[in-house]
Amino acid sequence: MKAAITFAAVLLGALLSLPARAELQVFACEPEWGALLDELAGDKVHVDIATSALQDVHRVEAKPSLITKFRRADLLVCTGAELEIGWLPQLLKQSGNSKLASEPGAFMAAAQVVTLDKPTAVDRANGDVHPDGNPHIQMDPRRIGVVAQRLSARLAQLDPDNAAYYQQRLDDFTTRWVAAIKRWQDKAAPLRGRKVVVHHISWVYLWDWLGIQQIGALEPKPGVPPTSGHLASLISTTKDNDTLAIVHAAYIDSKPSEWLSKRTGVPVVTLP
Repeated sequence: MKAAITFAAVLLGALLSLPARAELQVFACEPEWGALLDELAGDKVHVDIATSALQDVHRVEAKPSLITKFRRADLLVCTGAELEIGWLPQLLKQSGNSKLASEPGAFMAAAQVVTLDKPTAVDRANGDVHPDGNPHIQMDPRRIGVVAQRLSARLAQLDPDNAAYYQQRLDDFTTRWVAAIKRWQDKAAPLRGRKVVVHHISWVYLWDWLGIQQIGALEPKPGVPPTSGHLASLISTTKDNDTLAIVHAAYIDSKPSEWLSKRTGVPVVTLP
């Protein structure tokens, strides 16, 4: 009897030492939404993130490990605007998790804000054009603030018992975020009106926020690799406009940017 009691006590202690299962299991397509969820929900959610900041989110393999994480999720948080069109539908199909197919289980950040570069007509001959506008909204902190409000409301909808907690976290985040935006704007003020050349049009929201002018792109059309002829055509544009930088993403081959930099003297800047 004494041995049985001892065993029960040990078992109970072991069980109590295990971390409690989070109220919500969340699958985030991009790390920025994972970071935002951490701010808004703390330990009330468990977040699996599909990609990293050094990865091309347009091209992700629907691996079995991702399918497993997708299958157990209660909430899907992605950018949307067809950014993940190459792999998200496969995860949805192969996981069988139908509750992430639409609201409230699916949350698309780009649908919460006004997008830029929304085409009047979609023609794939014009390159990788997104019908709902440029999806890279995470580059504008003002839009992140709007997404935070909507995402907090969705968390409260799915987990009403913790609604007050989510509101408190949102209020705290918003206070810090607004102050941070002002600091960043003040620090970036000297950049207003400056000109940049980019590899891919990933930063239109950043330029819009800071008042920076994009005067050229290494890709002749969105998603189309740079050609020698197109790069050569950018030399005079880059030289003659007091260009601040040639900007490319960390996951993109830097050779085209370096080629143009050598011929113009304009530095290459790598951004996530």
